[in-house]
Amino acid sequence: MVEPTVPARPGWAALIMLLLLAGMWMLELLDQLSGNQLDQLGIHARDVDGMPEILTAPFLHAGWDHLISNSLPFVVLGFLVLLSGLTRWLVSSLIIIVISGMTAWLLTPANTIILGASGLIFGWLTYLLARGLWSRRPAQVVIAVLVLLVYGGLIWGVFPGNAGISWQAHLGGAVAGVFAAWLLHRRTTRRVVTAGPVRRYPGY
Repeated sequence: MVEPTVPARPGWAALIMLLLLAGMWMLELLDQLSGNQLDQLGIHARDVDGMPEILTAPFLHAGWDHLISNSLPFVVLGFLVLLSGLTRWLVSSLIIIVISGMTAWLLTPANTIILGASGLIFGWLTYLLARGLWSRRPAQVVIAVLVLLVYGGLIWGVFPGNAGISWQAHLGGAVAGVFAAWLLHRRTTRRVVTAGPVRRYPGY
């Protein structure tokens, strides 16, 4: 369990997420201008040489429509996670990116390139839901309920559906989000060890 960190100020949290989003839009613009050359930095399924791209794929998208659909949940869910502190945000995001990417790499048919932030988004979603369960803090429980009401419908994306949508990345991200919440927010049981009765002996 990671030690408690100083919560991020809402203004700074919002600024960080907006800067990240602006960076993704800039990358998509460069991708369009280069004739989609940046798409090669996506995850190459079943290709060992393409595994390092697990770390770059979440920040690239297959066109403007793809990026637009991910932009709002990326900012909102990332902002809510970031409010818990920068350290927890970084650790949980890295866990989600790696597990989501590995799942997509392993389960997606070969000769496929996977791009997009949706795996990370699904991870943040389940992280926020599970965090309330593990921590049992009232504020985090309220956030979990609100997130469930607004974005709960996204959960169905972990099942195979429309062609061209990586349910594999969604599934990996969802599992990783629960794992990250358990790792970072579970309550440890403290055992108090008490000494037994003290025996006194004459002459000692």
